[in-house]
Amino acid sequence: MKAPFLPKLLPLTDIKWDELIGLIARSNAAIARYDGQLTSIPNPRVLLSPLLTQEAVLSSKIEGTQATLEEVLEFEANPKVEISEEQHSDIEEILNYRTSVDLAETLLKEKPLCLNIIKSVHDQLLRGVRGQWKGRGEFRKVQNWIGSPGTPMEEATYIPPPPDRLMDYMSNLEHYCHFEEKDQLVQLAIIHAQFELIHPFVDGNGRIGRILIPIFLCQRKLLHSPMFYISAYFEENRDAYYARLRAISDADDWLGWIKYFLNAVMEQANRNSQKATGIMDLYNSLKGEISELTHSQYGIQTLDSLFSRPVFSSRAFIELSGIPKPSAARMLNCLDNKIIRVIKPGKGRRPNVYVFPRLLDIIQS
Repeated sequence: MKAPFLPKLLPLTDIKWDELIGLIARSNAAIARYDGQLTSIPNPRVLLSPLLTQEAVLSSKIEGTQATLEEVLEFEANPKVEISEEQHSDIEEILNYRTSVDLAETLLKEKPLCLNIIKSVHDQLLRGVRGQWKGRGEFRKVQNWIGSPGTPMEEATYIPPPPDRLMDYMSNLEHYCHFEEKDQLVQLAIIHAQFELIHPFVDGNGRIGRILIPIFLCQRKLLHSPMFYISAYFEENRDAYYARLRAISDADDWLGWIKYFLNAVMEQANRNSQKATGIMDLYNSLKGEISELTHSQYGIQTLDSLFSRPVFSSRAFIELSGIPKPSAARMLNCLDNKIIRVIKPGKGRRPNVYVFPRLLDIIQS
């Protein structure tokens, strides 16, 4: 049987910096370009909020959930929709992920990244969902391991440090989060991998480890807000993601992991930039289009509402936009089959559910 793996304490002293110079320069440049875009967007929390939902979908998918972005958005628009218990559980986990990122951002305004913040975010992540009874918000006090479902520890692919060493490793990781490393993206690569190697929770380690990425970028002022969405790269390259992490414990190959991570940051920063540009271009073009279609004083309120929630009920539109009910109904009628379309007609007291296809196309591109 494998023995529990004991990672190196941080900081690492044998990083081959000379082999990383080019990647460090390109990944930092990509992050800087993306942050420049974020600062130029008038209301990024509104305009880019669907991207956070997509990040929640993809990060959760890596852990086995099957719900799609459209299903999550449709559930939010109509929580009474009839779906399977499994699908409902998937969606609740995804919504918790999104709420956990928001909580982390709020907590970071009060104090620096620390173990208590990590535990608070974990508490929110598992609140009311599968795994909520598995030590929610608390570091594990038992030995865990990684393997296929039902695999005994004797056949595990990886066994993290034992619980009696856990706090030593987590305290060391907390200290390293505030260490002045030669490059902060390399530091983030090491933080993410070390967290996954420690595996401090019984459940939710992968998702918390990925939430740490935008949190760290924001705390270190590499981004003005934690709107960085990296899970698409990890999901598309899932086998390499796990292989590179395993290579650290199997062969002490930190260099291979760091290269993989920097490529992920660079690729996703460029993708995020393209999507942010597409969203802003669409937003600006629709200002005139909505004005021509509606001749209404509520054009901007309508636009902001559509971008914050691209699948919505007529009732939710009234609440989100703050537009009086008669005017809101008129706005929806003017935009129907032009900018939005009905995907579920209302019946009785149940309102229409609409989709904003052009925005969804950008998010999922």
